Amino acid sequence: MAIKFGPAGLGPVNTAEKILETYSKLGLQACEIAFTYSVYVNNKEDCERIGQRAKELGISLSIHAPYFVNLNSADKVKREESKKRILACCEAGHYLGAKTIVFHPGYYGKSGDRQADFQAIKQGISEMMAVVKQNGWNVKLAPETMGKVNVFGSIEEISRLVKETGCSFCIDFAHILARDKKVDFDLIKKLFPEEKWHCHFSGIVYSDKGEKHHKTTEKEEWQNLLENLPKDKDITIINESPTLVEDSVNGLKIYKKLI
Repeated sequence: MAIKFGPAGLGPVNTAEKILETYSKLGLQACEIAFTYSVYVNNKEDCERIGQRAKELGISLSIHAPYFVNLNSADKVKREESKKRILACCEAGHYLGAKTIVFHPGYYGKSGDRQADFQAIKQGISEMMAVVKQNGWNVKLAPETMGKVNVFGSIEEISRLVKETGCSFCIDFAHILARDKKVDFDLIKKLFPEEKWHCHFSGIVYSDKGEKHHKTTEKEEWQNLLENLPKDKDITIINESPTLVEDSVNGLKIYKKLI
């Protein structure tokens, strides 16, 4: 088992390389660029420069697409805008060398027809994958397991999307805990037999409706995760806590003591 740790944040374009150097000095080998509000690294030269530095430092980049997407919106215009935002991340990711494009798939529809919800999101992903292929972008779309009960993204739904579209995935263990009130590692291993896992993890505060907000990960939470992860996979763990850099370093330290 090989695990890479890193934070969900890179910061401004003009300091990106210095930030990556700082992460490398801390022993971190991954970084997810948060395009959560906008695709702010969108100049090809900037993307290639940052991507090259990350490659030199041995840091694997990934991208989190904007929050403002819903592939299951009843409004066709909103669905199309959602795809455009995600595809803009795919284009930037190609030049950055960021292989994994994480995104929130969407919300359940008002009709309560979960099968229809699935088919709408599946169609959106398939259409985006066709555009990615057409443009020759070297990225993979990765719908994320979600932490609220009214949001599409159970582990079963994400696994089914992978099987039926060939897309990749992001396993957010904090979200799974908030949604299901437990993490069934055996089931997750069964649903995601792939050799590479892209994961999110942090402490989380939740209620009966699911996720409320992230918090700094406690030592026991790190240990429980790392002790239960499969031993035969290449795994990236992106931390999304309020103290994401320090938290990533703590996770790495605990991991080193376990191996």
